[in-house]
Amino acid sequence: MRLVWQLLAVSAVALIGGRSATAVQDNPWLTLGVGLLTAVLALPVYGWVVRRTEHRPSTEVAREGAAAAIGRGVLIGVALFGAVIANIAFLGYYTVDGLGSPSGAVGLFGFMAAAAVTEELLFRGVLFRIIEERTGTWIALTLTGVLFGLAHLLNPNASVWGAIAIAVEAGGMLAAAYAATRNLWVPIGLHFGWNFAASAIFSTEVSGNDTAQGLLNATTSGPVPITGGDFGPEGSLYSVLFGVLVMIVFLWLAHRRGHLVPLRRDTARAAATATLPR
Repeated sequence: MRLVWQLLAVSAVALIGGRSATAVQDNPWLTLGVGLLTAVLALPVYGWVVRRTEHRPSTEVAREGAAAAIGRGVLIGVALFGAVIANIAFLGYYTVDGLGSPSGAVGLFGFMAAAAVTEELLFRGVLFRIIEERTGTWIALTLTGVLFGLAHLLNPNASVWGAIAIAVEAGGMLAAAYAATRNLWVPIGLHFGWNFAASAIFSTEVSGNDTAQGLLNATTSGPVPITGGDFGPEGSLYSVLFGVLVMIVFLWLAHRRGHLVPLRRDTARAAATATLPR
């Protein structure tokens, strides 16, 4: 039941915050405020429901070291998306025509902060963490990656390929970031940095969401495998490639730190073998 209660608690904040942000989306400053408020409120709600259902402190969102961890995640996310755009631009499929909408970037900051926090709490804090306890890291990473991709099929300009790309490059990478660090701050920062760069800085479509214009007045056009088409650069093969590379790095760190959880049956078999008479 803890899975259900935790999902319900965080989903309620995400739903109310999302509806509120949509209602004021024409005012960037109100969108900023609502988005930041949603992000801030979601964290204590998550901590509260974890304490009530698991009778433990929510160490994965502990305040100590949070700022530094978020900062590292944001830098990785911005650099990663910047590398994707640089490659698309090198081929001539992304062009900048001048300054876009600074006020639009303000609103996107709040909207993407709310999305990053609530989605990471739901998919990595609740689903990945609890599934991993029962099945091990590899199955949990695969299952939650698939669920994360499927969730993006609800977006206006979604596509099956876009959902697959999100499942691999984001679902897998962000779960690996949590496995490596055992906190939610790095995945939250990475998620926010990626989305903020995509929308507020480079003014590209984010997961087919009809995203508002950001700082740059830019155009993306060209072959769908390169640009991602209407889904946005997250559907680009470059995003998948770079996402997989970063996921591998995080999984290597998780292995090196002893953070990978083995398959439950493998653990049971090892324990049974250890008790056999010799």
